[in-house]
Amino acid sequence: MTTTFPDVSISTDRLVLRPFEEADIPAYTEMMNDEQITAWTTAPHPYTTAHAESWVHALAPAERTGGGGIALAVTEFLTQRLVGAVGLRNTDWRTRATEATYVTAPWARGEGYATESLLATAKWLFHDQGFERLELRTAAGNTASQQVAQKTGAISEGVLRSAWIARTRTDDGGWAGTRTDLIVWSLLPEDLEGGTDDMAEFGYASFTELN
Repeated sequence: MTTTFPDVSISTDRLVLRPFEEADIPAYTEMMNDEQITAWTTAPHPYTTAHAESWVHALAPAERTGGGGIALAVTEFLTQRLVGAVGLRNTDWRTRATEATYVTAPWARGEGYATESLLATAKWLFHDQGFERLELRTAAGNTASQQVAQKTGAISEGVLRSAWIARTRTDDGGWAGTRTDLIVWSLLPEDLEGGTDDMAEFGYASFTELN
């Protein structure tokens, strides 16, 4: 049984999701220093060029080759500009289930890029890879991430109490950890078949294996 995802490029009308490249390092470094990403992820802060180099050259490729998931850069089709990232992690190959993560650059928010990239990834996961469940976990205070989950048609399944440590600004301008709940969402193949207005808007996706 296959226990790794292939190198893949996923295309939509507006976006290309592909493996990270050397040229992504400056934009990825800038994006990962955004305050919202610092608050809701476990990314190092400050996020340095060295962190981005390690991600692009070692950590992201190892996520795929090690079987844990896959990490893809999300870029604009016309400009090739990095608008975000989408990934799969904690993959269970026996049950064909995995968990999605996504971040968007500050300048690209409000354009539906996160929803579009997540839906494209889900379609590839279900239709091309034969998976049966995609899970999302959003911090209770992260309303933007929750809206993305809702727009994809994901179903809220419940709350994991005090299951995450978010970061909040302190009076001296630093960051401190604070416990928060996680909302669990899921997408199944049949959830994409019915469709929503948002799913219809971002309906097209094509997949190309790179190896």
